[in-house]
Amino acid sequence: MSKIKQLWRDNRGIIVFLSLMFVFRSAVADWNDVPTGSMQPTIQIGDRILVNKMAYDLRLPFTTVSLVKRADPQRGDIVIFASEAADDRLVKRVVGVPGDVVAMQHNVLSINGAQLAYNESDQALQAYSATDESSRLLSEQLGGITHTVKLASFATGRDSFAPVRVPQGHYLVLGDNRDNSADSRVIGFVPRNEIVGRASSVLFSLDYDNYYLPRSGRFLAAL
Repeated sequence: MSKIKQLWRDNRGIIVFLSLMFVFRSAVADWNDVPTGSMQPTIQIGDRILVNKMAYDLRLPFTTVSLVKRADPQRGDIVIFASEAADDRLVKRVVGVPGDVVAMQHNVLSINGAQLAYNESDQALQAYSATDESSRLLSEQLGGITHTVKLASFATGRDSFAPVRVPQGHYLVLGDNRDNSADSRVIGFVPRNEIVGRASSVLFSLDYDNYYLPRSGRFLAAL
């Protein structure tokens, strides 16, 4: 016991600092690395994205217990969730909220019978696409959010599904890389209590194909 007291006296400052940091990362904000391309071109492999853990709930630190519900995920939100079905932490975009009827035909989404608007991407996005001739980039209008989706130039078997109704307390999520994403088409609807936060910006990014050098253009980039 005396050794513990001595340890506390000698390291009180660092112990308090580390404790507060862990509480902050658990309940307020954290960062999440992205090892796959399922959200390209919005999120690149090697991005470290900022996760706002208070976007939807005020949670008891180090638990999934919600103390105060602050908001619900909306269509277009990029959410981070601890998927029991996938046994992993995933990052996807919310497409359907509880009660929505969602369908997709040849990568064209319809929500509650209304087909989403798609347009060719701007020149900057076309320049990105030029480095990957096997894909096509389109802008997708999802509610009040316009974002870019990446489509394969060949049939993958994931470009269509029949109308489904999103059950209460669940969400339908898709990756922006529509033909290369294990999302609700694979793992099913996402329960509300699995969603831990929302992402809206990149903290920093490492280029895995270039000796893990930082990508200067991705620093604090908005999503």
